[in-house]
Amino acid sequence: MGSTPELVQRLDLIERLCEGRSVLHLGCTNWPYTKEAIDDGSLLHFRLAEAASELYGFDFDEEGLETLRNAGVLDLYRADLEALDEVDLDRRFDVIVAGEMIEHLTNPGLFLRGIKRFMDRDSRLVITTVNAYCGMRFVQYALRGRGGVAEPVHPDHVAYYSYRTLRLAVEKEGFEVDDFYFYDLGREHRPHNRKVYNLVNDVLVAISKQLSDGVIAVCRTAEDPAGSDV
Repeated sequence: MGSTPELVQRLDLIERLCEGRSVLHLGCTNWPYTKEAIDDGSLLHFRLAEAASELYGFDFDEEGLETLRNAGVLDLYRADLEALDEVDLDRRFDVIVAGEMIEHLTNPGLFLRGIKRFMDRDSRLVITTVNAYCGMRFVQYALRGRGGVAEPVHPDHVAYYSYRTLRLAVEKEGFEVDDFYFYDLGREHRPHNRKVYNLVNDVLVAISKQLSDGVIAVCRTAEDPAGSDV
């Protein structure tokens, strides 16, 4: 299973992995919060633009893409992440960032098989997602779950992932995990949380880092991508 995963800040790690590299950002608009994220400076796509040597973005929400285009963003493509063979783009990238999107997919296997057309042997796929065992959410659910019907989860999420299940999901689709991390509650989120929940998070993560906010898998293809000339 490899070494014990390190606890990191998600955005810091992503920016470091993308520094000076060609990057494909999946779910780049953060729709329906695109305009708000642009206004408050929190949109990840803009942060990646500062780090990467070149940056492309995929998203399925046309309104979000148009908002980014109006803000001067180039190289954007409308893409169904479960039908990536339909995207009219033929190139490969050093890093592909799949940030907080795999938990939205009803068929992640289709996504993982489809993304290989944009990778070669040296490419890295960076998947970040909510931790199924996040201690802070357990506490929120216990205290405010109204008997189980008020779950602290995004309304569009259809799955939870953990250290074991995320590794298994990518390995079954022909990927190898180079590095695995737990990520802590982001500094960008702390001001918007109740202080008591930030405190609960910090205490629980200090006890066991596997109770942190999310998980990250940095993957590579375990085989030559289809059509690769490497």
